[in-house]
Amino acid sequence: MKIKQQYQVRNIAGENVVILQGRYGADLTRIITLNESALLLWNGVVGSDFSIQDLVAILQQNYDVDAATAQRDSELWVEKMKECKLIE
Repeated sequence: MKIKQQYQVRNIAGENVVILQGRYGADLTRIITLNESALLLWNGVVGSDFSIQDLVAILQQNYDVDAATAQRDSELWVEKMKECKLIE
């Protein structure tokens, strides 16, 4: 999997949001907000191919969480990113 290159995270009014970088600037018609852990995962894999196990490792390195919880949360994150068409 890989995060699509045309998407970037920006901090707008204290919120971390994903925006589509278009030909004429940012498309703000659909804003996706990332919480702290979602942003951590995004920043940990942006620009590279990644697997669920990569996400699990990031969560376990940064939070006191067991492997099963990290696996479940990683799978949910990927589902949401696919639902929003942010990863391929």
